Amino acid sequence: MAIAGSYEDFFTAVKRDDPQGIAVLLNRGFDPDTRDLQGNTGLFLALREGSLKAAKALVDWPRTNVETRTAQDESPLMMAALKGQTELARKLIERNADVNKTGWTPLHYAATNGHLAIIELLLENHAYIDAESPNGTTPLMMAAHYGTPAAVKLLLEAGADPSLRNQLGLSAIDFANRANRPDAAELITRSARAALPKGKW
Repeated sequence: MAIAGSYEDFFTAVKRDDPQGIAVLLNRGFDPDTRDLQGNTGLFLALREGSLKAAKALVDWPRTNVETRTAQDESPLMMAALKGQTELARKLIERNADVNKTGWTPLHYAATNGHLAIIELLLENHAYIDAESPNGTTPLMMAAHYGTPAAVKLLLEAGADPSLRNQLGLSAIDFANRANRPDAAELITRSARAALPKGKW
């Protein structure tokens, strides 16, 4: 339960990246899963805003629910993946954060910004490499459009299927071409050709 008068102090401490201030409030019984006016928890905000000491304090607090989602169904692990916060992502996974939540996944978010260490971490923890977003978009498609050639290469080498299409009929190559990413398109084309029986291309 949130304690009256502590609400503003808590979110101020998150914004200022003040783990000591957060610890004082938590030890007094403040609910770490309290949401701000936009429906975000302190942990999600700390990860989004780069308040990494505050985020660590909240992840380490045993009563923090690391799976509390936003109204858009975003989890703290998704935000850590998007921001490239590898050690915090590791801590969240150790706290049983859901690597394979339905819909958009942490792997989609890591691929979007090309965070190789987090892509590898998620795959090591059994992230489904061809996870489909609500419209059928895969992490490889996100890497092809928004990420880096290195992220595309990593996903392909780990077994991502370049032939899949989303609900709009777009493949990873289409995503690369739409973003004017010839380097990514070439990697995907090469991978797709390598998967075909000889004489089929």
